[in-house]
Amino acid sequence: MSVSPSSVTVRPVEGRRDRSRFIDMPYDFYPDRYPAWVPPLRRDVKSTLDPSDNAFFEHGDMQLFLAEDASGAVVGRIAGIVNGMHLRTYEDGTGFFGFFECVEDYAVAEALLDAAADWVRGEGLKRMRGPTNPSLNDTAGLLVDGFDREPAILMPYNPPYHEDFLERYGFGRSMTMWAYYLHKKYCDYERLRRGVEVVKKRTPGLSVRSIDLDRFEEEARTIREIYNEAWAQNWGFVPVTEAEFLQLAEEMEQVLEPELVFIVEHEGRPVGFSIALPNVNQALRHVSDGRLFPWGLPKLYLYLTYGTYECRMPLMGIRPEFQGKGLDSMLVLETTERGPANGYDACEMSWVLDSNDRLKNHVESLGGVKDKEYALFECALDEQ
Repeated sequence: MSVSPSSVTVRPVEGRRDRSRFIDMPYDFYPDRYPAWVPPLRRDVKSTLDPSDNAFFEHGDMQLFLAEDASGAVVGRIAGIVNGMHLRTYEDGTGFFGFFECVEDYAVAEALLDAAADWVRGEGLKRMRGPTNPSLNDTAGLLVDGFDREPAILMPYNPPYHEDFLERYGFGRSMTMWAYYLHKKYCDYERLRRGVEVVKKRTPGLSVRSIDLDRFEEEARTIREIYNEAWAQNWGFVPVTEAEFLQLAEEMEQVLEPELVFIVEHEGRPVGFSIALPNVNQALRHVSDGRLFPWGLPKLYLYLTYGTYECRMPLMGIRPEFQGKGLDSMLVLETTERGPANGYDACEMSWVLDSNDRLKNHVESLGGVKDKEYALFECALDEQ
């Protein structure tokens, strides 16, 4: 589909009808064009965009935009985003864009990016980075390789031409991220077990346990504390507020299995954690329009029970004083041993930052392979 620049109209989302059209756009666009796309639940997208439901809006702000052609049909969407926690952490004048979708026409992409950039600039910011939906603690990044494979839970999917459109506009990569795929058939268990034995000898008092769901909120707060400590020096990290993490934990609890969530302790004190989630996308792909009613819910339960055989590890963290001591090996061993015992034959580990050579080398030494490539892009607004 080609749209001439003069026929593209981009305007702010106003009212419930516009918001519904903003949400609907991917469900109308992807199914006939990109079969690997997995429709998220519409209720989850709606909640993410709702300031009364999403704790992000306690410190952030967002403006949604729709692109329409001459007939009034929606041909794209985008959001300009201010992340208050990012600005408090870095004071770098960086705003964000997210929820970016468009037909395969650069005129549409340019008009959308102009709208987001103008809004972010109007908020007094000088750079724009993305895509983030709406933050790095949510679904974020642009898929740049691996378009023939379905995304794992909470990972993005987009058409291949998005990267070209961003680069033509003036964006450059700010970070590359990898999704590693580790299958039980190729996992080097013996190497991993030997490594864990060495770790335990070098640091006596270490033990690993599953999360205690009877103390779920307390456990969630402990994990947040470790996460914020562990990731503080990582590229782009923004502290997760308590409200944001409790909201995330509540969402994860719906699909969480305690056999896939571990806490490593040193003499009884929690010092690290890992979370792997069933890859719900293997079930969601059968809920074609993202609606649970009337037929989506029974399909979801059916495929969650019988058609979900992979998991994804989105989060791992070790307190700084225990980093470099091999505790991550203990958590990976528990996941790779317990996963198959509970019906999960493979695990996607994502993201792994391209700058994290230690973790990349560790995962590859165990038999993990780079399966998908993602990136974040940014540009200086004064160059536009």
